[in-house]
Amino acid sequence: MCEQIFTQRPQIELLQWLARGSLKQNLPRSIRLWALLITLYGDETNRIQVDDSFTFADWRNSFFSSTHPQGEAIPPLHDFNCACAKTTADWIFDRTIGVSQSEWRRSLSLHDATPPKLDKLLKQRLFAVTRRSLQADLQILTKLGWLKRDGHHYLRVTNFPNSPVRGSAKTNNTQFDTYDLALLNLDLADLAQSLKEPIAGEKRFFFEVDYIIHKTNQERVEDWHEKLKQLWALSSIPPIRITYNSAREGVTIKCIVYPVCLYYVRRAIYLCAFGQTPTCKGEWYNYRLDRIQQINQLDWTNEDIPYLLFKHYPNNLPKPDYIREQMEQAWGFDFYEPPKLMLLRFERTFHDRYVQGTFRHDTFKSVSYQQAEQLIRQHTPNQEHQQALLNVLQSRQRSDAYYCVRYRDDDTNVKMRLRAWRPHGEVLMPWELRQKMTAEVSAEAQLYLTF
Repeated sequence: MCEQIFTQRPQIELLQWLARGSLKQNLPRSIRLWALLITLYGDETNRIQVDDSFTFADWRNSFFSSTHPQGEAIPPLHDFNCACAKTTADWIFDRTIGVSQSEWRRSLSLHDATPPKLDKLLKQRLFAVTRRSLQADLQILTKLGWLKRDGHHYLRVTNFPNSPVRGSAKTNNTQFDTYDLALLNLDLADLAQSLKEPIAGEKRFFFEVDYIIHKTNQERVEDWHEKLKQLWALSSIPPIRITYNSAREGVTIKCIVYPVCLYYVRRAIYLCAFGQTPTCKGEWYNYRLDRIQQINQLDWTNEDIPYLLFKHYPNNLPKPDYIREQMEQAWGFDFYEPPKLMLLRFERTFHDRYVQGTFRHDTFKSVSYQQAEQLIRQHTPNQEHQQALLNVLQSRQRSDAYYCVRYRDDDTNVKMRLRAWRPHGEVLMPWELRQKMTAEVSAEAQLYLTF
């Protein structure tokens, strides 16, 4: 029997931790998770009557009234005594378990976490959500260590996980806000480890990353994440058939692949997979998780498995380390694209302020003006193009900063960085990339020069 009692109020620090990302986007779910903790571990007044080992159906029947709908749709307002009838405000501003509304709003504002139309959100029924959302809530609590899982049963825990709330127990030194993040930038990982603890009772380090996935697609991302975790836990990882809405190709396509790992990059989460690709080129592709419409598990005996994939089964299937090795060889996340050599020029003042002393990639190296000339001669076989680039170089200042880097051709992340450097950074080589940048700049200029 779990004897611990959860007494934490819905402070913004706790809600931020439960949000597992942007609190501004995930505020309703974060509050819902807190309410679940109150009803699972609260005192006798707030704790629901359910065994320490329970199924989703057990929890639903104890949490909601007997008239609560059991279908997949969002429940209508059917019983004012049902938990699904209470608004968000009813939960968090409750006199016995909640907080002061004015102080809570102020704290939300200080954390820059106030969502649009907050008043409307507070009036919404907090638990008027789908069955899938509720199941996902219990899964999140399991990931955060508030529950354990045994088949279809959830188990109350006897020891609560540490949470970043003032006055809580000291956080485990092996964790960073309970997340085992694979921070590939080791300097950043060390900084996060050093600054994660509150200083004189105040949290001074906040790890904010851009995440462009719209909240309407976040459940899908969580579903795919959970499904992939289950597949990777199997003794023999199976291939999958992905239905994918490709932004690059502008079509929805089905590909049979072997899932290798997930990467957060470019402000979203991607599945790195080996097998068929939306472009029908190569054997690797990075699938943005929110654009995956369906994942179907297959068996290795399935006749649809392409030979390029089946020939690697079972002993030569790729591992995540391969991807990291390829990314170290050239700049860009599309590690399967061919590497090329790029030559860049930066205006000296811009370089000294914003480029010098920064890290872009292991192959991002400073070169002299003379070396830049040699690189153009060595890596531009077309004599006409070579002479044109040499003419460009001769018209530039020798005192400017020149760099070379190996990059992945047509990588979106690289192109976005090059755009961010404009007009102070210039692609000198390769010729093809320079022409693409020229066309892009010309088209952009027309937008501002047309009256």
